Amino acid sequence: MKLKKIAIAIIVFTLTSCNGQPSKKVETLDAVSFSKKIEATPNPQILDVRTPKEFAAEHIERAQNVNWLSNDFVTNASKFDKSKPVFVYCKIGGRSHQAAEKLAQLGFTQIIELEGGFLKWDAAGLSKPSAKRVGISKEQYATLLNSDKKVLIDFYAEWCAPCKKMTPYLLKMEKELGDKLVIIRLDADKNKSLLSEMKISELPTLLLYENKQLKWQHSGYISESDLKKQL
Repeated sequence: MKLKKIAIAIIVFTLTSCNGQPSKKVETLDAVSFSKKIEATPNPQILDVRTPKEFAAEHIERAQNVNWLSNDFVTNASKFDKSKPVFVYCKIGGRSHQAAEKLAQLGFTQIIELEGGFLKWDAAGLSKPSAKRVGISKEQYATLLNSDKKVLIDFYAEWCAPCKKMTPYLLKMEKELGDKLVIIRLDADKNKSLLSEMKISELPTLLLYENKQLKWQHSGYISESDLKKQL
């Protein structure tokens, strides 16, 4: 029995010691705090882990694109200095969380993740105004509400997992409740200017209007039964 305890102790010691000192936990900050920490850091290492297409459309100043979905993420990320802080963000937080965990495994000692991703950054007014408008205007949006029926606006994205899960029942409801409800789906990536102006920072986001007045709003996944209760 004594030998068994010694053997277990040796195994535990080996498992806890083979990787050296554990890296610091990932620090998650809201958009404003994230921005302030970047400004307070000399030559900040900022990793935008979205796709090159997303990065080209808009990104945080001084950020470098290291695509989490690419096969060479580890190779490219390893080029950065592991002893210095590294800032990580994506669109809404899913990919950056995974990337941050991988960076910790790679030995980075201080990882700062942007809570809620670039959508939260944009909603906080931290993005540089774009000279080119993307999508419909607020005036055009207002015309969508011109109906004697209730109007449900669904802001979604093709890459958004909860959005994909909700799509089938929203399309079904569009047919079933067409006599009393208008459902309008707006692609967030094609209406970035409107999202920024309306301070929408999560997907999906549902807004229910009646007589042009906002009656209910919800962000994140919601089941068909729970949504019908609001209608």
